[in-house]
Amino acid sequence: MTTDYTPAVQGTGVRATIQRFGGHLAGMIMPNIGAFIAWGLITALFIPTGWLPNENLAALVDPMVKVLLPVLIGYTGGRMVHGQRGAVVGAVATMGVVVGAEVPMFLGAMIVGPLAAYLIKLVDGFTQERTRAGFEMLVDNFTAGIVGGAMALLGVQGIGPVIETVTEAAGDAVGWLVGNNLLPLASVLIEPAKVLFLNNAINHGVLSPLGVAEAAEQGKSILFMLESNPGPGLGLLLAFMFFGPRALRPSTPAAIVIHFLGGIHEIYFPYVLMKPRLILAVIAGGAAGVFTFILTGGGLVAPPSPGSVFAYFAVTPRGGWLASGAGILVAAAVSFAVAALLLGFGRGEERDPAPDATAPAPVSADAAPEGTAPGAATAAPPAAVPTTAPATAPVSKEA
Repeated sequence: MTTDYTPAVQGTGVRATIQRFGGHLAGMIMPNIGAFIAWGLITALFIPTGWLPNENLAALVDPMVKVLLPVLIGYTGGRMVHGQRGAVVGAVATMGVVVGAEVPMFLGAMIVGPLAAYLIKLVDGFTQERTRAGFEMLVDNFTAGIVGGAMALLGVQGIGPVIETVTEAAGDAVGWLVGNNLLPLASVLIEPAKVLFLNNAINHGVLSPLGVAEAAEQGKSILFMLESNPGPGLGLLLAFMFFGPRALRPSTPAAIVIHFLGGIHEIYFPYVLMKPRLILAVIAGGAAGVFTFILTGGGLVAPPSPGSVFAYFAVTPRGGWLASGAGILVAAAVSFAVAALLLGFGRGEERDPAPDATAPAPVSADAAPEGTAPGAATAAPPAAVPTTAPATAPVSKEA
């Protein structure tokens, strides 16, 4: 299935399968980017560390990220599979994983929304030809309610806790790397987790508590910089702007502003989901940024919330701006270089469309015989004279 946000992927190999899977994930996120931006702006403005702290308005943050956004994702994923009925069932099922876990259930919504829609699609296929005339609405409403309710119960008791366990395991792995002084390698786990929208769980659940304890002793902590560095996302978006698919290039300047200046990292996650191999670019950028922070003695006094360049410098201690800026720039440069390489420097996107097979193809200058002027290469070549006649051709008198 394709949408306006996920162009069709040709082929049946492993690479095409992965790209198609990433396209489905992006198709659940991209239509809801406006909701993500609304949540990000409210977060950046009104939380205690925001630009305009307001306790009453900041109360919107948790319900939006824990309920609204997952339900929208589950709704969209269900709609992709089975239209409006799939959307409704997907939204109902998503409420189960929302209630069944304490962390934001973006990943759970991506699983349970399409799954519930697929089940109601199978049920509709079974009941459609077996329902008597006049009972269609009754059967449709009750089947949707039963499937949606059953999936919601399964989400509370099964899927939600499983996804939460996966989230906690990822956080524990990052904590182990931190404890063993392998910080650059933390990007191998942090960056893929971010793309799966587990960034808040890792940042606020593991890195921030450890960073607060370290900052209380040393006055700053590098742990605040592991997940929140805007450099890898900036480099990826710049690579998309110059070398990405033509249909996506016009969207990247606004995404760069929202990500780098606004600190809403979620804006670049769908770009990675569209081309999953680009996860290598943000991993390399993140690791390079962390290594630069270590070399320059970088650290922050508090979590940069949100992770914009302004917030970064706002919580940088005196004398540490060079270290913070260097880490961001190095991460962006490395991410850009690797992403540009993985995108083939735009060669595939710059290629002109294939000519119509029924039209005579012009002869290029390279194909002209040696010694022929380049301008003459575009003229139609003279008809070739066969050296031997076909076996079935009659022999003429001239022959």
